[in-house]
Amino acid sequence: MASLIIKPSPHPSTLSPLRKHTPGMSDAQPASGERYRRGLAQLEKMGGESVQSMLGNIQDLSPDLARITVEFPYGDILSRPGLDLRSRQIATVAALTALGNAPVQLRAHIDMALAVGCTEEEIKEVIIQMAVYAGFPAALNGMAAALEVFSAREKRGV
Repeated sequence: MASLIIKPSPHPSTLSPLRKHTPGMSDAQPASGERYRRGLAQLEKMGGESVQSMLGNIQDLSPDLARITVEFPYGDILSRPGLDLRSRQIATVAALTALGNAPVQLRAHIDMALAVGCTEEEIKEVIIQMAVYAGFPAALNGMAAALEVFSAREKRGV
């Protein structure tokens, strides 16, 4: 079995002059690269309007966080081959339900799961299953989030 070797980050004094590290300064990169474009395209496929809205709200406060949130999860991970979007969203709803501390993200991903073809019954079953692994409070909170999403979608006529 191959071992994973993690190399430490270079000391700031060894960075090239073009990328000198200054404490307290942002290493902001423009939100225009291939990863960012791929992430936005993935969000559009998933019906991620709520995520895009949330990112718009934090863009002025932290453009780096907004960019990284598009690039890494959506541009790098969720766009990988190997699982379809339904399967990825079922896994995401399960994980966020089990975490129990991300209600905004859970509601957004329940909405996206429905947008990519999951049914309300599938969402409810995934959340019920999380009672076994994450406990009843997490499952009850997850079900409350699902109810909010189902009601909002019904009001929007989706």
